[in-house]
Amino acid sequence: MADIIKGFPSTSQNDYQLNVINIIRQAVRSYAKQEIVAQTHTGILRYTYEDAYQRIKRLGNAVKGIGLGVGDRVGVLDWNSHRHFEAYYGIPGIGAVLLLLNLRLPPNDLSYIINHAETSFIFVDETLIPIAEAVADACQTVKGYIIMTDKKLSDIQTKLSPVYSYEELLEQADTEIKWPVMDETSAYGACYTTGTTGKPKGVYYSHRDIYLHAAAISANSEVSFKDCYYQLVPMFHAMGWGTPHGVLMVGAKFVLPGMYNVADLGSLAKLMVDEKVTVTAGAPALFMPMLEYIKKLDQKPDMTGARMLCGASEPPLSMMKEYYELTGAEIVHAYGATETSPLVTLNRIKPWLLGAISDEEKWDLKRKQGFPVVGVDLKIVNDKGETLPHDGKSVGELLIRGPWITGSYYNAPETADQFTENGYWRSGDAGTIDPNGYLKITDRVKDVIKSGGEWISSVDMENEIVAHEAVLESVVTGLPHPKWEERPIALVVLREEFADKVTEDDIKTHLLNKFAKWQLPDRILFVSEIPKTSVGKLNKKEIREKYKDFYMK
Repeated sequence: MADIIKGFPSTSQNDYQLNVINIIRQAVRSYAKQEIVAQTHTGILRYTYEDAYQRIKRLGNAVKGIGLGVGDRVGVLDWNSHRHFEAYYGIPGIGAVLLLLNLRLPPNDLSYIINHAETSFIFVDETLIPIAEAVADACQTVKGYIIMTDKKLSDIQTKLSPVYSYEELLEQADTEIKWPVMDETSAYGACYTTGTTGKPKGVYYSHRDIYLHAAAISANSEVSFKDCYYQLVPMFHAMGWGTPHGVLMVGAKFVLPGMYNVADLGSLAKLMVDEKVTVTAGAPALFMPMLEYIKKLDQKPDMTGARMLCGASEPPLSMMKEYYELTGAEIVHAYGATETSPLVTLNRIKPWLLGAISDEEKWDLKRKQGFPVVGVDLKIVNDKGETLPHDGKSVGELLIRGPWITGSYYNAPETADQFTENGYWRSGDAGTIDPNGYLKITDRVKDVIKSGGEWISSVDMENEIVAHEAVLESVVTGLPHPKWEERPIALVVLREEFADKVTEDDIKTHLLNKFAKWQLPDRILFVSEIPKTSVGKLNKKEIREKYKDFYMK
């Protein structure tokens, strides 16, 4: 890092700590009657910021009562529920560390995370008890489980032991609490990044990190107390993208969908329309099926002015256009990672570009990941570590640093090479930056397709394939080739009405609109499903392994 110069002393209250519990305390002070709406297992729960804070104070006292204290790691295995939201404040409020557990992970990864974090207690929703039971015998430090349910504990069948009832603990707890003033650099919470290689790696976010990121996410997504925010992003993933903090910071209505899966999106879309949602966030893997549901409705919802922040992977241009044309909602592309809390860039068209480029150029620009938000420093470098120009053509690895970017992985010395001497995190993403400052991710560095000495962007090709009216989903990756080093292969999921009506040649002809003939995939395979990671990203490692000898025969 650069040398820090101490200037003339200020008269500010520099020792005032940015504790996350202050977000909810001040939100209640200013927006006490603002509504929180939560889908539960039995119906819709409506309560206010003030109501939630009363329960959060009880939760703080309750967890202290069962022996939790400053620095203890506490796991949460839950959906996007009101209890999960309360845990976001009550657990770190007493100085413990909120460990968010990805319910989609296989048991070996989940137990590894629980043990690596030396977890003391686990909060678990009643529907997820089987997941907790599957790893319980392997968990070496867990002292007990708090069951998140409306039922009596005696009505819950489980092998977990000892168990406590979340609601009974709250009932028995005091209503007033004196929150400790935590050093703002103390860990608030943790998520483990589950890439496609190696063991999960722990990212431990400080109170300062979460507080500053909350301000950044609310400001840059233009959320205010006039908005209604829908928490579609799983709250176990990258702190729910910071919105459970940022939304309260500005006093917006907050809607929690509870338990859901992509196979049943009707209730999700209905709740979004019924509550007049104006802002939400999610991955294309979620927005695409929701769009399919909306397209089948006789009466399309009017979402004019709504902003749908889209991350995890680049949103297909066709999806962005259809949402806008059918509902009036705008897809706003953003970029980040577990290691970045996650906000790094967000794509809004700068005012001086509005009148300078055509409508098609505006749509093409919206596919980019956007420009960095204030507080984040980034650059692209070549394999020698040299900074590349912002010409929109030079491709390099993206390096990032800032106050909410991780500076190391917890207890993982073998990962030291993922950080530079001057404090940048190596993202592993390859991309360009154009003269207007917009970042464009072209691939993961390890996923770049190099054929005959030339690079082919799998991301651009995937999105061009999805632009075909018959295509629902697509993935492109490189496979070993005896002559060209690598050649692309595409897996394509067709829409039901086009099954058996589209050929490889149809897709290749479509691709010729944007790609040279030599860049086209040698083969296009039509499949019923594309493998994904636990956070909904295309699992190219699995695909490459399955088809590794495809071109070598």
